Amino acid sequence: MIQLTNRQARQFLLLKHGLLGEYKFSGKQGVLDFARQVSCIQYDPIDVCGKNAELVLQSRIKDFTKGMLAELLYEDRSLVDYPDKNLAIISVEDWPYFERYRQAAREHAERYPEMEALTAQVRNHIQNHGVISSDDLKLDGDFSWQSAIHWSGGNNSSRSVLEQMYSTGELIIHHKKGTRKYYDLAKKYIHPNLLNASEPLEDELEHHKWRVLRRIGAVGLLWNRASDAWLNIWGLKAKQRNEVFHQLLGEARIAAIAVEQLKETMYCRAEDLPLMDAVLQNPDPEFRCELIAPLDNLMWDRKLINELFGFDYTWEIYTPAIKRKFGYYVLPLLYGESFIGRAEIIVERKTGTLVVKNIWYEKGVLQTMKLRTALNRCLQRFALFNGCQSITAESMNG
Repeated sequence: MIQLTNRQARQFLLLKHGLLGEYKFSGKQGVLDFARQVSCIQYDPIDVCGKNAELVLQSRIKDFTKGMLAELLYEDRSLVDYPDKNLAIISVEDWPYFERYRQAAREHAERYPEMEALTAQVRNHIQNHGVISSDDLKLDGDFSWQSAIHWSGGNNSSRSVLEQMYSTGELIIHHKKGTRKYYDLAKKYIHPNLLNASEPLEDELEHHKWRVLRRIGAVGLLWNRASDAWLNIWGLKAKQRNEVFHQLLGEARIAAIAVEQLKETMYCRAEDLPLMDAVLQNPDPEFRCELIAPLDNLMWDRKLINELFGFDYTWEIYTPAIKRKFGYYVLPLLYGESFIGRAEIIVERKTGTLVVKNIWYEKGVLQTMKLRTALNRCLQRFALFNGCQSITAESMNG
């Protein structure tokens, strides 16, 4: 078993994510490389200072612009919107591995016999008029629908039919305008070899192994215990998870790691062992300051972040305002190898201003000149990422 100090474990995680030292990823190709490395980037439509997926990328990709992600999704079609860990962005080559979920959605449609005729209307509309959103075609129907593969549901017939067709893989998201999704036929954009591929891993255990490996790679280090990192892997209870880890270890596809002061054994993917060896050589990388997305891959297991970094983070967006400790949309603030605080930042689009409403520093953080310089550079990059020409700060708490 590999032995790591707490600092080495933190360095490994941050270097794996390209958040420590020189930028590991750059430009549009860097976006694609990172997306393939982590397999899944969680999507959330809320846009206070950038959507979650964009926030994930801006912290890692040198010279990242929001247009790069949009091009990879909706022009190049190298990436695709499809549920993985909740709503997500995945590589299009992974499409076949989610066939069991699309099949479940097709079977789920049998619960809604009234949808068949409405689905035919959508196909006809797309054939005659092209790309469609739920505002473009008002379908008559009186039923309450719930997606088989993610949390979407409701009583809006047009939206329900489009979402159902999206769930089965007949439609894909053509593009988005704000929070509104526009759909088109998947066969126009996904190569037939991928679109019509059969399920590559029919055995459920093999499928679970594939998905667990993806999630370990998405975070970098994970333990074999209940975790939000396993969300939306159907049928992965403790018994199944134990068997998956047992087999992956036996096949040498993951490696066990003991981290000082952590009771639980940690695991990384075998292909990341060269990076582990580099960390064991005691590197001294340059520090960067980055704002981290609320649903960032690094933050998927917040108990792990608390144990490794001593940073207790809760996304308070769904917490009643009166009960919030910090704010509505607060981003973790990373400096070097440590989380030094959290920041509430909003974009005033009319004035092109990045407003730093507050920064709450962790106890014991010294606001040195070097830290302040790195933070200022971070905020300048963040303003550029959001298309802001100026930055204003309202208050900062120690």
